[in-house]
Amino acid sequence: MGARRASARRPDLFLVGAPKCGTTAMYEYLNWHPEIFMCPVKEPEYFSRDPGSAAARSLEEYLALFDGARGETRIGEASVGYLASPVAAGRIRAFNPSARILIMLRNPVDMMYSLHGQLVYNGDEDVPDFEAALALEERRARGLSLPAGGHLPAWVQYRSMASYADQVRRYLEAFGRDAVRVVIFDDFVRDTGAVYAGVLGFLGVEAGVARPAFVVVNPNKEARSRLVRGLLRHPPSLVRRLARAVLPRPSRRRLARGVKRLNQRHAPRVPMRPGLRRRLQEELAPEVERLAALLGRDLSAWTRGGDTGPTTMHRTS
Repeated sequence: MGARRASARRPDLFLVGAPKCGTTAMYEYLNWHPEIFMCPVKEPEYFSRDPGSAAARSLEEYLALFDGARGETRIGEASVGYLASPVAAGRIRAFNPSARILIMLRNPVDMMYSLHGQLVYNGDEDVPDFEAALALEERRARGLSLPAGGHLPAWVQYRSMASYADQVRRYLEAFGRDAVRVVIFDDFVRDTGAVYAGVLGFLGVEAGVARPAFVVVNPNKEARSRLVRGLLRHPPSLVRRLARAVLPRPSRRRLARGVKRLNQRHAPRVPMRPGLRRRLQEELAPEVERLAALLGRDLSAWTRGGDTGPTTMHRTS
């Protein structure tokens, strides 16, 4: 079994992030296409995390995630942690140097704000006020004031997560510009069909097939019960032992996802305070300029006034 999987065709499409930039929607739309097989487990994070925290603990387990593929033109997966990871680009290159890389980027101020809300919902951020969480970044970089029980300590470094230029450059250097496609979230929202068709062309699959319904995917969420969320993240040892004895790992994951869905509700997030938005826009302007130069694109709208936050941007991830 292990030898068969090791010699099997390897995934050649990686949707690598950034978080909260439309990756869930793109994953769903690509998964709909008959010539593309997307890993049924979103966020396996095999190339960005150690085996103990990834969805697969070995190459054999990782390849097993794609056992449902049946000769599709492209086989892919989506893990938004790959973009900010300092090691994922190199690991993916070593795994499959002919892979295609899809990157989605959003106004970094909006991304940080939306990411903070997602981490609060997940239980990976224990400071519900965004500005207060930003103020803790220096301490958290030293390993202090980290969220209790949080699984993603690097992600609460919000400014680091928004340092797109260096992150994109890693993939351009590893794979070359022809193998990397960058999608700007503003374009994706403005003309989803055109952006989707362009991505299909980049992947070398038929763009003339009937299109999926471009519905809203993954809007802002809140936990109905923090107690239930806590039990899902840190179940008592007796419950863990019983679950492992009765249910195989895939069934446990499906059950946990089902309970998590029942414990969530969708609600628009309160817009960011205008003064904080302006301050962050000014602070991040040099980073936006670096990215614009790298991509050869005008991104100055990201550093001007106005609220383009999560209440007006729907296809988030």
